[in-house]
Amino acid sequence: MIFPSGLRALNHTDFRRFFLAQLVAMVAGWMHTVAQSWLVLQLTDSPLLLGLIGTLQFGPILLFSIVTGAYADRLPKRRLLVVTQLILAALAVALASLVASGRIRYWHVGVIAVLAGLTQAFDSPARQSFMAEMVGKADLVNAVALNSASFNAARIVGPAVGGLLIARLGVVPSFLVNAIGLLVVALALLRLRARGHAPVRRGTTMAQDIAEGLRYALRTPVIRLVLGLLFCVSITVFNFTVYVPLLARHVLGLGAEGFGFLMAALGVGAVSGALTVGFRRAPEPPLPTMLGAAALALSGLLALSAARHLWVAVPLLFVTGFFGLILVASCNTRLQLAAPDELRGRMMSLYTLVWGGVFPIGAFCVGAMSEAWGVSTAFFVQGTAGLTGLGALALWWRRRSR
Repeated sequence: MIFPSGLRALNHTDFRRFFLAQLVAMVAGWMHTVAQSWLVLQLTDSPLLLGLIGTLQFGPILLFSIVTGAYADRLPKRRLLVVTQLILAALAVALASLVASGRIRYWHVGVIAVLAGLTQAFDSPARQSFMAEMVGKADLVNAVALNSASFNAARIVGPAVGGLLIARLGVVPSFLVNAIGLLVVALALLRLRARGHAPVRRGTTMAQDIAEGLRYALRTPVIRLVLGLLFCVSITVFNFTVYVPLLARHVLGLGAEGFGFLMAALGVGAVSGALTVGFRRAPEPPLPTMLGAAALALSGLLALSAARHLWVAVPLLFVTGFFGLILVASCNTRLQLAAPDELRGRMMSLYTLVWGGVFPIGAFCVGAMSEAWGVSTAFFVQGTAGLTGLGALALWWRRRSR
Protein backbone atom coordinates (compact mmCIF):
# COMPACT_ATOMS: atom_id res chain seq x y z
CA MET A 1 0.00 0.00 0.00
CA ILE A 2 1.31 3.44 -1.01
CA PHE A 3 0.33 6.31 1.27
CA PRO A 4 -0.46 9.80 -0.11
CA SER A 5 2.03 12.64 0.07
CA GLY A 6 0.71 13.98 3.38
CA LEU A 7 1.35 10.58 4.98
CA ARG A 8 4.46 9.63 2.99
CA ALA A 9 6.60 8.75 6.01
CA LEU A 10 4.26 5.79 6.61
CA ASN A 11 5.60 4.18 3.41
CA HIS A 12 8.65 3.24 5.51
CA THR A 13 7.82 -0.08 7.21
CA ASP A 14 9.87 0.58 10.34
CA PHE A 15 8.34 3.99 10.89
CA ARG A 16 4.85 2.65 10.27
CA ARG A 17 5.25 -0.06 12.92
CA PHE A 18 6.78 2.34 15.40
CA PHE A 19 4.17 5.02 14.67
CA LEU A 20 1.19 2.71 15.29
CA ALA A 21 2.62 1.24 18.49
CA GLN A 22 3.57 4.67 19.75
CA LEU A 23 0.07 6.00 19.03
CA VAL A 24 -1.42 3.32 21.30
CA ALA A 25 1.15 4.09 24.00
CA MET A 26 0.62 7.85 23.82
CA VAL A 27 -3.14 7.53 24.26
CA ALA A 28 -2.42 5.42 27.34
CA GLY A 29 0.26 7.89 28.44
CA TRP A 30 -2.18 10.81 28.38
CA MET A 31 -4.61 8.74 30.41
CA HIS A 32 -1.79 8.28 32.94
CA THR A 33 -0.99 12.02 32.90
CA VAL A 34 -4.51 13.21 33.62
CA ALA A 35 -4.96 10.49 36.24
CA GLN A 36 -1.74 11.55 37.98
CA SER A 37 -2.77 15.23 37.96
CA TRP A 38 -6.21 14.37 39.34
CA LEU A 39 -4.66 12.09 41.96
CA VAL A 40 -2.42 14.90 43.20
CA LEU A 41 -5.36 17.28 43.46
CA GLN A 42 -7.33 14.63 45.36
CA LEU A 43 -4.44 14.11 47.78
CA THR A 44 -3.55 17.79 48.31
CA ASP A 45 -6.00 20.17 46.55
CA SER A 46 -2.94 22.41 46.12
CA PRO A 47 -1.97 24.14 42.84
CA LEU A 48 1.56 24.60 44.19
CA LEU A 49 2.03 20.88 44.92
CA LEU A 50 0.59 19.97 41.51
CA GLY A 51 3.13 22.28 39.89
CA LEU A 52 5.86 20.73 42.01
CA ILE A 53 5.10 17.28 40.56
CA GLY A 54 5.74 18.71 37.10
CA THR A 55 9.00 20.17 38.38
CA LEU A 56 10.09 16.82 39.81
CA GLN A 57 9.19 14.89 36.66
CA PHE A 58 10.81 17.25 34.18
CA GLY A 59 13.68 18.39 36.40
CA PRO A 60 15.96 15.50 35.32
CA ILE A 61 15.48 16.55 31.68
CA LEU A 62 16.69 20.04 32.59
CA LEU A 63 19.68 18.68 34.50
CA PHE A 64 20.78 15.76 32.34
CA SER A 65 19.56 16.19 28.74
CA ILE A 66 22.89 17.41 27.42
CA VAL A 67 24.61 14.33 28.89
CA THR A 68 21.94 11.89 27.73
CA GLY A 69 22.12 13.36 24.20
CA ALA A 70 25.79 12.38 24.07
CA TYR A 71 24.78 8.86 25.16
CA ALA A 72 22.22 8.79 22.33
CA ASP A 73 25.08 9.40 19.87
CA ARG A 74 27.17 6.65 21.49
CA LEU A 75 24.69 3.81 22.22
CA PRO A 76 22.45 1.70 19.93
CA LYS A 77 19.25 3.73 19.96
CA ARG A 78 16.78 0.88 19.53
CA ARG A 79 18.16 -1.04 22.50
CA LEU A 80 18.18 2.09 24.65
CA LEU A 81 14.53 2.79 23.79
CA VAL A 82 13.45 -0.76 24.67
CA VAL A 83 15.03 -0.38 28.12
CA THR A 84 13.35 2.99 28.75
CA GLN A 85 9.90 1.61 27.84
CA LEU A 86 10.29 -1.27 30.29
CA ILE A 87 11.36 1.03 33.13
CA LEU A 88 8.45 3.43 32.54
CA ALA A 89 6.01 0.49 32.45
CA ALA A 90 7.33 -0.75 35.81
CA LEU A 91 6.88 2.72 37.34
CA ALA A 92 3.26 2.90 36.12
CA VAL A 93 2.54 -0.49 37.70
CA ALA A 94 4.14 0.66 40.96
CA LEU A 95 1.93 3.77 41.07
CA ALA A 96 -1.20 1.70 40.35
CA SER A 97 -0.27 -0.74 43.12
CA LEU A 98 0.21 2.03 45.70
CA VAL A 99 -3.17 3.58 44.88
CA ALA A 100 -4.98 0.22 44.82
CA SER A 101 -3.52 -0.71 48.22
CA GLY A 102 -4.66 2.56 49.79
CA ARG A 103 -1.09 3.42 50.80
CA ILE A 104 -0.50 6.19 48.28
CA ARG A 105 0.95 9.43 49.62
CA TYR A 106 2.02 12.59 47.86
CA TRP A 107 5.71 11.78 48.29
CA HIS A 108 5.21 8.46 46.50
CA VAL A 109 3.94 10.32 43.44
CA GLY A 110 6.94 12.65 43.70
CA VAL A 111 9.51 9.84 43.82
CA ILE A 112 7.92 8.04 40.87
CA ALA A 113 7.82 11.33 38.94
CA VAL A 114 11.58 11.82 39.47
CA LEU A 115 12.38 8.28 38.31
CA ALA A 116 10.15 8.69 35.26
CA GLY A 117 11.88 11.99 34.47
CA LEU A 118 15.32 10.37 34.65
CA THR A 119 14.17 7.67 32.25
CA GLN A 120 12.61 10.16 29.85
CA ALA A 121 15.84 12.17 29.83
CA PHE A 122 17.49 9.17 28.12
CA ASP A 123 14.44 8.30 26.02
CA SER A 124 13.67 11.60 24.29
CA PRO A 125 16.92 12.45 22.42
CA ALA A 126 17.31 8.81 21.35
CA ARG A 127 13.71 8.68 20.11
CA GLN A 128 13.95 11.97 18.21
CA SER A 129 17.25 11.17 16.50
CA PHE A 130 16.18 7.57 15.72
CA MET A 131 13.36 8.95 13.56
CA ALA A 132 15.77 10.18 10.88
CA GLU A 133 17.24 6.68 10.64
CA MET A 134 13.80 5.17 10.06
CA VAL A 135 12.70 7.51 7.24
CA GLY A 136 15.76 9.39 5.95
CA LYS A 137 16.10 13.18 5.62
CA ALA A 138 13.79 13.41 2.58
CA ASP A 139 10.74 12.37 4.62
CA LEU A 140 11.85 13.70 8.00
CA VAL A 141 9.56 16.77 7.94
CA ASN A 142 6.55 14.54 7.35
CA ALA A 143 7.65 12.00 9.99
CA VAL A 144 8.08 14.72 12.64
CA ALA A 145 4.69 16.20 11.75
CA LEU A 146 2.96 12.80 11.89
CA ASN A 147 4.65 12.03 15.19
CA SER A 148 3.44 15.38 16.58
CA ALA A 149 -0.04 14.73 15.19
CA SER A 150 -0.19 11.31 16.85
CA PHE A 151 1.03 12.77 20.13
CA ASN A 152 -1.75 15.30 20.07
CA ALA A 153 -4.40 12.95 18.70
CA ALA A 154 -3.58 10.97 21.82
CA ARG A 155 -4.14 14.19 23.76
CA ILE A 156 -7.70 14.22 22.37
CA VAL A 157 -8.53 10.59 23.08
CA GLY A 158 -6.43 9.95 26.19
CA PRO A 159 -7.76 12.72 28.46
CA ALA A 160 -11.34 12.17 27.31
CA VAL A 161 -11.18 8.43 28.02
CA GLY A 162 -9.11 9.05 31.15
CA GLY A 163 -11.62 11.57 32.50
CA LEU A 164 -14.50 9.12 31.99
CA LEU A 165 -12.49 6.28 33.51
CA ILE A 166 -11.50 8.35 36.56
CA ALA A 167 -15.12 9.41 37.11
CA ARG A 168 -16.32 5.79 37.09
CA LEU A 169 -13.45 3.56 38.22
CA GLY A 170 -10.82 5.84 39.75
CA VAL A 171 -7.24 6.43 38.64
CA VAL A 172 -5.81 2.89 38.87
CA PRO A 173 -7.03 1.61 35.45
CA SER A 174 -5.35 4.53 33.65
CA PHE A 175 -1.97 3.68 35.19
CA LEU A 176 -2.30 0.00 34.22
CA VAL A 177 -3.35 0.82 30.66
CA ASN A 178 -0.25 3.03 30.35
CA ALA A 179 1.99 0.14 31.41
CA ILE A 180 0.44 -2.09 28.72
CA GLY A 181 0.91 0.62 26.07
CA LEU A 182 4.60 0.95 26.92
CA LEU A 183 5.07 -2.81 26.57
CA VAL A 184 3.45 -2.61 23.11
CA VAL A 185 6.10 -0.06 22.05
CA ALA A 186 8.93 -2.22 23.43
CA LEU A 187 7.70 -5.20 21.39
CA ALA A 188 7.36 -3.08 18.25
CA LEU A 189 10.91 -1.76 18.65
CA LEU A 190 12.25 -5.31 18.78
CA ARG A 191 10.69 -5.97 15.35
CA LEU A 192 12.32 -3.03 13.57
CA ARG A 193 15.07 -3.54 11.02
CA ALA A 194 16.71 -0.21 11.89
CA ARG A 195 19.04 -0.67 14.85
CA GLY A 196 20.09 2.91 15.44
CA HIS A 197 23.73 1.89 15.67
CA ALA A 198 26.06 4.53 17.03
CA PRO A 199 28.78 5.79 14.64
CA VAL A 200 32.36 4.67 15.15
CA ARG A 201 33.85 6.78 17.91
CA ARG A 202 37.04 8.79 17.47
CA GLY A 203 38.38 8.10 20.94
CA THR A 204 36.82 11.22 22.43
CA THR A 205 35.61 11.45 26.00
CA MET A 206 32.02 12.14 27.02
CA ALA A 207 32.97 15.68 28.07
CA GLN A 208 34.55 16.33 24.67
CA ASP A 209 31.42 15.04 22.90
CA ILE A 210 29.19 17.33 24.96
CA ALA A 211 31.47 20.33 24.32
CA GLU A 212 31.49 19.59 20.59
CA GLY A 213 27.70 19.64 20.45
CA LEU A 214 27.44 22.87 22.44
CA ARG A 215 30.06 24.60 20.26
CA TYR A 216 28.18 23.65 17.11
CA ALA A 217 24.89 24.98 18.48
CA LEU A 218 26.43 28.25 19.72
CA ARG A 219 28.20 29.05 16.44
CA THR A 220 25.16 28.28 14.25
CA PRO A 221 22.80 31.30 14.34
CA VAL A 222 19.70 29.50 13.05
CA ILE A 223 20.01 26.90 15.82
CA ARG A 224 20.25 29.66 18.41
CA LEU A 225 17.12 31.31 16.98
CA VAL A 226 15.14 28.05 16.86
CA LEU A 227 16.07 27.18 20.44
CA GLY A 228 15.16 30.70 21.55
CA LEU A 229 11.70 30.45 19.94
CA LEU A 230 11.17 27.07 21.52
CA PHE A 231 12.20 28.42 24.92
CA CYS A 232 9.74 31.34 24.79
CA VAL A 233 6.83 29.00 24.07
CA SER A 234 7.89 26.00 26.16
CA ILE A 235 8.37 27.82 29.45
CA THR A 236 5.02 29.61 29.14
CA VAL A 237 2.56 27.73 26.91
CA PHE A 238 3.46 24.07 27.38
CA ASN A 239 2.41 23.69 31.00
CA PHE A 240 -0.82 21.94 30.01
CA THR A 241 -0.79 19.34 32.77
CA VAL A 242 -0.68 22.12 35.37
CA TYR A 243 -2.78 24.97 34.07
CA VAL A 244 -5.63 23.03 32.40
CA PRO A 245 -6.65 21.12 35.56
CA LEU A 246 -6.38 24.39 37.51
CA LEU A 247 -8.52 26.17 34.90
CA ALA A 248 -11.08 23.36 35.05
CA ARG A 249 -11.26 23.06 38.82
CA HIS A 250 -10.61 26.56 40.16
CA VAL A 251 -11.91 28.88 37.42
CA LEU A 252 -14.62 26.99 35.53
CA GLY A 253 -15.75 24.73 38.40
CA LEU A 254 -15.62 21.55 36.29
CA GLY A 255 -15.10 17.92 37.36
CA ALA A 256 -12.97 15.16 35.84
CA GLU A 257 -15.11 14.88 32.69
CA GLY A 258 -14.92 18.63 32.04
CA PHE A 259 -11.16 18.52 32.58
CA GLY A 260 -10.90 15.77 29.97
CA PHE A 261 -12.99 17.83 27.53
CA LEU A 262 -10.70 20.86 27.88
CA MET A 263 -7.63 18.71 27.28
CA ALA A 264 -9.35 17.24 24.24
CA ALA A 265 -10.01 20.74 22.82
CA LEU A 266 -6.34 21.54 23.26
CA GLY A 267 -5.44 18.27 21.54
CA VAL A 268 -7.72 18.91 18.54
CA GLY A 269 -5.94 22.20 17.95
CA ALA A 270 -2.53 20.60 18.31
CA VAL A 271 -3.32 17.77 15.87
CA SER A 272 -4.59 20.29 13.34
CA GLY A 273 -1.37 22.30 13.73
CA ALA A 274 0.87 19.24 13.33
CA LEU A 275 -0.98 18.08 10.20
CA THR A 276 -0.70 21.59 8.76
CA VAL A 277 3.10 21.29 9.05
CA GLY A 278 3.06 17.73 7.64
CA PHE A 279 1.19 18.67 4.48
CA ARG A 280 3.59 21.49 3.61
CA ARG A 281 5.85 20.78 0.65
CA ALA A 282 8.68 23.08 1.76
CA PRO A 283 11.77 21.11 2.93
CA GLU A 284 12.21 23.46 5.89
CA PRO A 285 9.58 25.44 7.82
CA PRO A 286 10.03 29.19 7.08
CA LEU A 287 11.31 31.26 9.99
CA PRO A 288 8.61 33.98 9.61
CA THR A 289 5.94 31.27 9.93
CA MET A 290 7.61 30.03 13.11
CA LEU A 291 7.73 33.53 14.62
CA GLY A 292 4.07 34.11 13.77
CA ALA A 293 2.99 30.77 15.23
CA ALA A 294 4.82 31.52 18.49
CA ALA A 295 3.14 34.93 18.74
CA LEU A 296 -0.35 33.49 18.18
CA ALA A 297 0.16 30.65 20.68
CA LEU A 298 1.25 33.13 23.35
CA SER A 299 -1.67 35.41 22.50
CA GLY A 300 -4.05 32.49 23.03
CA LEU A 301 -2.52 31.89 26.45
CA LEU A 302 -2.86 35.57 27.35
CA ALA A 303 -6.52 35.57 26.31
CA LEU A 304 -7.21 32.57 28.57
CA SER A 305 -6.64 34.88 31.54
CA ALA A 306 -10.06 36.40 30.78
CA ALA A 307 -11.91 33.09 30.24
CA ARG A 308 -14.74 32.47 32.69
CA HIS A 309 -16.94 30.11 30.68
CA LEU A 310 -16.38 26.76 28.96
CA TRP A 311 -17.48 28.11 25.56
CA VAL A 312 -14.74 30.77 25.77
CA ALA A 313 -11.99 28.48 27.07
CA VAL A 314 -12.49 25.75 24.43
CA PRO A 315 -11.70 27.84 21.30
CA LEU A 316 -8.83 29.58 23.06
CA LEU A 317 -7.29 26.24 24.00
CA PHE A 318 -7.75 25.13 20.37
CA VAL A 319 -5.87 28.21 19.11
CA THR A 320 -3.11 27.77 21.68
CA GLY A 321 -2.67 24.11 20.80
CA PHE A 322 -2.81 24.74 17.03
CA PHE A 323 -0.12 27.40 16.83
CA GLY A 324 1.93 25.93 19.66
CA LEU A 325 2.30 22.65 17.77
CA ILE A 326 3.11 24.38 14.48
CA LEU A 327 6.01 26.03 16.33
CA VAL A 328 7.19 22.88 18.12
CA ALA A 329 7.05 20.60 15.05
CA SER A 330 8.82 23.25 12.98
CA CYS A 331 11.59 23.64 15.58
CA ASN A 332 12.12 19.88 15.71
CA THR A 333 12.45 19.66 11.93
CA ARG A 334 14.74 22.68 11.56
CA LEU A 335 17.10 21.33 14.22
CA GLN A 336 17.28 17.83 12.75
CA LEU A 337 17.93 19.13 9.23
CA ALA A 338 20.56 21.59 10.49
CA ALA A 339 22.48 18.92 12.44
CA PRO A 340 25.16 16.64 10.96
CA ASP A 341 24.35 12.94 11.39
CA GLU A 342 27.03 12.42 14.03
CA LEU A 343 25.68 15.33 16.12
CA ARG A 344 21.95 14.71 15.76
CA GLY A 345 21.52 13.09 19.17
CA ARG A 346 23.22 16.04 20.85
CA MET A 347 21.19 18.61 18.90
CA MET A 348 18.00 16.77 19.82
CA SER A 349 19.11 16.71 23.44
CA LEU A 350 19.15 20.52 23.29
CA TYR A 351 15.64 20.37 21.81
CA THR A 352 14.61 18.08 24.68
CA LEU A 353 16.32 20.36 27.20
CA VAL A 354 14.41 23.42 26.00
CA TRP A 355 11.08 21.77 25.15
CA GLY A 356 10.77 19.55 28.23
CA GLY A 357 13.60 20.66 30.47
CA VAL A 358 12.28 24.14 31.15
CA PHE A 359 8.89 22.68 32.09
CA PRO A 360 9.89 22.31 35.79
CA ILE A 361 10.53 26.05 35.96
CA GLY A 362 7.34 26.95 34.13
CA ALA A 363 5.24 24.42 36.05
CA PHE A 364 6.50 25.67 39.40
CA CYS A 365 5.87 29.30 38.40
CA VAL A 366 2.32 28.52 37.24
CA GLY A 367 1.57 26.60 40.43
CA ALA A 368 3.08 29.24 42.71
CA MET A 369 1.40 32.19 40.95
CA SER A 370 -1.95 30.37 40.86
CA GLU A 371 -1.79 29.68 44.59
CA ALA A 372 -0.71 33.22 45.48
CA TRP A 373 -2.68 35.37 43.00
CA GLY A 374 -5.13 33.07 41.23
CA VAL A 375 -5.11 30.99 38.06
CA SER A 376 -6.20 33.80 35.72
CA THR A 377 -3.33 36.02 36.88
CA ALA A 378 -0.89 33.19 36.17
CA PHE A 379 -2.20 32.98 32.59
CA PHE A 380 -1.79 36.74 32.18
CA VAL A 381 1.77 36.84 33.53
CA GLN A 382 2.89 33.82 31.47
CA GLY A 383 1.41 35.17 28.25
CA THR A 384 2.85 38.65 28.75
CA ALA A 385 6.31 37.32 29.64
CA GLY A 386 6.35 35.02 26.62
CA LEU A 387 5.36 37.78 24.17
CA THR A 388 8.00 40.11 25.65
CA GLY A 389 10.72 37.48 25.20
CA LEU A 390 9.53 36.72 21.67
CA GLY A 391 9.66 40.40 20.77
CA ALA A 392 13.26 40.67 22.00
CA LEU A 393 14.24 37.57 20.03
CA ALA A 394 12.62 38.85 16.82
CA LEU A 395 14.41 42.20 17.22
CA TRP A 396 17.78 40.42 17.66
CA TRP A 397 17.25 38.34 14.52
CA ARG A 398 16.15 41.35 12.48
CA ARG A 399 19.22 43.36 13.47
CA ARG A 400 21.49 40.40 12.76
CA SER A 401 19.96 39.84 9.30
CA ARG A 402 20.56 43.42 8.12
